[in-house]
Amino acid sequence: MARIVQKYGGTSVGDPERIKNVARRVKAVRDAGNQLVVVVSARAGVTNELIARAKAVCDHPSERELDQLLAVGEQETIALTAMALHGIGVDAVSYTGAQAGIVTDTVHTKARIRDINATAIEADLKAGKVVIVAGFQGINDEGQTTTLGRGGSDLTGIALAAAIKADKCEIYTDVDGVYTADPRVVQDAQKLNEISYDEMLELASSGSKVMQSRSVEFAKKYNVVFEVRSSFNQNPGTIVKEEVASMEQVVVRGVAVDKDQAKVVVSHLPDKPGTAAKVFRALADASIIVDMIVQNVGHQGVASLTFTVPATEAQKAEKVLAPVLAVLGGGQVEVQGQIAKLSVVGVGMKTHSGVAATLFSALAAAGINIELISTSEIKISVVLALARADEAANVAHAAFKLGKA
Repeated sequence: MARIVQKYGGTSVGDPERIKNVARRVKAVRDAGNQLVVVVSARAGVTNELIARAKAVCDHPSERELDQLLAVGEQETIALTAMALHGIGVDAVSYTGAQAGIVTDTVHTKARIRDINATAIEADLKAGKVVIVAGFQGINDEGQTTTLGRGGSDLTGIALAAAIKADKCEIYTDVDGVYTADPRVVQDAQKLNEISYDEMLELASSGSKVMQSRSVEFAKKYNVVFEVRSSFNQNPGTIVKEEVASMEQVVVRGVAVDKDQAKVVVSHLPDKPGTAAKVFRALADASIIVDMIVQNVGHQGVASLTFTVPATEAQKAEKVLAPVLAVLGGGQVEVQGQIAKLSVVGVGMKTHSGVAATLFSALAAAGINIELISTSEIKISVVLALARADEAANVAHAAFKLGKA
């Protein structure tokens, strides 16, 4: 008997017929003698619809109330999935995040999991029940409902796999696995059989929509090997696991584009020690994630900082920085949209040279201008015009010969 955690995304449970399809898949695994925990997302489109309703009644809804509202999407799905299983003779029970013992910190809309008390889940598994858990949500020490941010159901699935010591974790979505690029943008993208945690983490943080980056980070920390698969067929997916030596033979594993980016330029700052610290401390305290950072060389007592943030948090960043600049005695903030971040990723970069030269030469030949550059041991990212993002992805994919033979 194996203990398995399966997570189904919003498209996999998008309507009653798809929920029934999930139930049939679950039944087949359970009938094979396995213990099963199933994590489900809200139906596709429901979260966006709930956000739209919130903004229809209030321009700036509070994050606490947003969590109260958005948690409803997954709670609908767990009940419907349990009912679908009951309808085909499977004993199943649905749990909200709080009922599943998922305890988070106090940050609303992007809380972090602190602990999971799986006592109730263990009891139901031993009783032969399939446990259906609402992804994306938990409860903090104050008894408040919290949500884990976009893609948080992936994190729920992987965290539960670690908590109950699952033998297998499967992440079901609407694609067959992880590709060398988004196949909707790059037509000759090909599916990868395996990928390392670090590569998957870099791709996820660089705009790949297959997995939430925090869930990959959690999987690496607790060594949860998982497989990304499609819920619409029986094809094998992509295994995400610890890096092995053979992975370094591939210089670049994939290309990702993040179109949800904004560039923030903080100019005319006093060029003195502690200025950058004050700017980024204010952003950190507001839970705003900063990505690429460039600081210009100071001249005549002033300097400037340029960095990127998620486009949805650009206005929040501008508002947070206003009082900081007042304390510093100078500076102004400008937010620039219509940008995208292109990244090439591969653990082979650690042992191969010329990756940056290949990327920059290919973009230059296509007449695509680079606005910012950032590098890590296994990733090179550039900021460019949003209008050229898809073209740049195809150019980079071809430059590194990642397409189908």
